[in-house]
Amino acid sequence: MFEAGGLFGFTGTTMASLMFFWSMYRQFVPYQIRDYLEKCFYKMFGLVSNSVHIKFTEYTEDKGLKKSQAYDLIRNYLSSKSTARAQRLKANESKNSKSLVLSLDDHEAVEDVFQGVKVVWSLSVWKSNDQADSSEKRYLTLSFHNRYREMITTIYLDHVLREGKEIGLKNRERKLYTNNSSQDYSAWREGRWSNVPFDHPATFETLAMDLEKKEGIKKDLLKFTKGKDYYRKVGKPWKRGYLLFGPPGTGKSTMISAMANFLEYDVYDLELTTVKDNSELKKLMLDTKGKSIVVIEDIDCSLDLTGQRKKKKEEDEDEEEEEKKKEAEKLLKRERGERESKVTLSGLLNAIDGLWSACSGEKIIVFTTNYLDKLDPALIRRGRMDNHIEMSYCRFEAFKVLAKNYLEIESHDLFGEIKRLVEETDMSPADVAENLMPKSDEDDADICLTRLVKSLEEEKEKAKKLAEEEKIKKAARDARRIKKKAEEEHKKKNKAEENGDVSHDNGNYIGALM
Repeated sequence: MFEAGGLFGFTGTTMASLMFFWSMYRQFVPYQIRDYLEKCFYKMFGLVSNSVHIKFTEYTEDKGLKKSQAYDLIRNYLSSKSTARAQRLKANESKNSKSLVLSLDDHEAVEDVFQGVKVVWSLSVWKSNDQADSSEKRYLTLSFHNRYREMITTIYLDHVLREGKEIGLKNRERKLYTNNSSQDYSAWREGRWSNVPFDHPATFETLAMDLEKKEGIKKDLLKFTKGKDYYRKVGKPWKRGYLLFGPPGTGKSTMISAMANFLEYDVYDLELTTVKDNSELKKLMLDTKGKSIVVIEDIDCSLDLTGQRKKKKEEDEDEEEEEKKKEAEKLLKRERGERESKVTLSGLLNAIDGLWSACSGEKIIVFTTNYLDKLDPALIRRGRMDNHIEMSYCRFEAFKVLAKNYLEIESHDLFGEIKRLVEETDMSPADVAENLMPKSDEDDADICLTRLVKSLEEEKEKAKKLAEEEKIKKAARDARRIKKKAEEEHKKKNKAEENGDVSHDNGNYIGALM
């Protein structure tokens, strides 16, 4: 019998030899021969084994051109397992991921345990014998014991795909999209949408708004993300519309960024003026993905959609001048040869709320406007724009958020004076923030707050003067309108009298003839 030391020495020598031959085999035996030998080995092994193997190719069988979604989801799932258990990993800088991705290396295997059952995932590479095609094709193989076939093929694979999808969404680099103009053919060839990484820092915590109102919006958004089954039960597409309205500088665009960061959604900024017609608009909407926010900013200015269903109103001289200005702009565009968009109100309504809107789920549509009264009621009714959010002027609760953001303070002696002024003066959060932002290293909280107080007092005085001027202008308009009406009535009266005189003369002439 071997002594203990001799036995260990023999074992060590044998393992070293096997490792040497294995490394030589991997280094010098061509891919094709190794692949053939491994297939023969697995085939022979299968005759005496109860193992089952499922193969997932990187590309579909349709000419190998389309990437397999299942393959990508499995790789996402295995990324966490590989990091903890695999001996050889591959680091990738994926353009769709916000961080470095570690995945299973080629010809490497990793074990996974699910409900007490052990399975093995292995990644293999195959090279074509065709010299014209030197590309590599990868495939993942799942191996497990036959007795667990039903559980693996039904429960485990669903678990892997579901987890892989969640990991992919969590790790992906979110995008900000804008639609390409159909007139720019070079950009159109690249696709209907161009994108850049979405990296806006706005959050609900830094948003200048009443705290209670912010919490209500956050709860509404969370309810929507969990409402897939509920929307299907009530027979509605899984989408929700938000209308943000208010004066300029009140944070409408910042609100959209905060919503996107809160939900971890992509953003599609849809510019309607570059869309050729209703058909193109539908195609653009179909090209948007789920877990996204589709934004149409300044909807009242995007196209001439708001006046198509307006009732006739009595217009004053200012409104007439505005209409003349719009007509002059349209005429100038025609002279320059600029093509006008043919998107109609009906086309927009069908794209966001018609049959086409049900083609992709988990989507939020946001309209912004500075003038709510200019929008057609059909465009903003509940069911299209479900949640109407007023972005108002800066009040004291919003000011406290800005003071904490810009000056890192929560109280100050001037807070009482500022509270009185912001409640009496209409100043946008953007203007308040500009006053609070230090302009040099010497600017401290006292200087910034004093500057804000001065600006608020000036704005209050300016608003008072504007109100007086507007009162005078209104009185002048009313006087002109009364004068114009009196002149029209006087003309009518004179005309009626002239007609009466003519009738009288005609009567005398007929009487004389008789």
